[in-house]
Amino acid sequence: MTVNIPQLRALIAVVDAGGFSAAADELGMSQSAVSHAVASLERELAAPLLVRATPVRATALGERVLPHARGALSAARSVERIAADASRTLTGTVRLAATPTVCQGLVPGLLRHWRQDLPQLTVRAFEGDSAEVAAWLESGAADAGIVIDPPPGTGIPLATDGYRALLPRDHPLAGEPAVDIRDLEDDPFLISPNGCEVRIRTIHELAGLDFAPAHRVRDLATLISMVQAGLGVTVLSEVSRSLIPADLVLLPLRPHVSRRLVLTGPHARPWHPAVRALAKSAVAHLDRTLPQAAPVLARGHQREGEELPAVGREHVDHGPVG
Repeated sequence: MTVNIPQLRALIAVVDAGGFSAAADELGMSQSAVSHAVASLERELAAPLLVRATPVRATALGERVLPHARGALSAARSVERIAADASRTLTGTVRLAATPTVCQGLVPGLLRHWRQDLPQLTVRAFEGDSAEVAAWLESGAADAGIVIDPPPGTGIPLATDGYRALLPRDHPLAGEPAVDIRDLEDDPFLISPNGCEVRIRTIHELAGLDFAPAHRVRDLATLISMVQAGLGVTVLSEVSRSLIPADLVLLPLRPHVSRRLVLTGPHARPWHPAVRALAKSAVAHLDRTLPQAAPVLARGHQREGEELPAVGREHVDHGPVG
């Protein structure tokens, strides 16, 4: 029996992407090459590993094989990373996972900066909620993640992100310099359960208010569209500012609550050597840009001259949803 890494990589990609075409795009291969790799693996194992439906899913045997396939692929990547680290050559692809507001608000600017500052590296972004980001880091589906409010000392701080009220521009309070959450008590409140609900609950509790959303929507764009339509108001983090259309305003909010955005690697494996380089580059970029961009979105509190944390097993984040 001859099972090889390309076969296992194709199997994992098809399951994670839900189909052969999407997996081919992910791997930068033709669809026929991905199909051939999976079929050859099934021939080696003399049993089907996939149910070829829409979406494609693993058979019972495939479910048993997948954890071992991921482990083998992770081990192969570790060998490559050790060799790259030894030669000081930072090349290849880093898969970066982040939550929706971070992925849509902060990551595009970082991707543009990294493309100029570290052109030998390719960074591919994946969007998911905090539980998905943690699972991707754990399984090896992601090499790094920008996570929210991990324990102190975890990962590499990127920014402190404050919360603001999102109102229609014709709202009676839209012209105020700041808004108290108590002044919005009579407005229907909208929430995205996959957003920062824990912290928004905290804001209400600090103000002595009940938390009773009128509508819950999963998608951030839908949430913003509902505020545009006059269906209510909501609270978003400052990092979302670039997503806000001209007919809405994002105002400072009282009580003040913020979150920390931290770049981290996986828990159970050494970090990809390039993650540290990406972090240093991001810190330098955000130091230059964030103070001018918005006073409520600020760089993390790392002291000048302080060493970035050493990468390794101790740097883990399984932070709350946000």
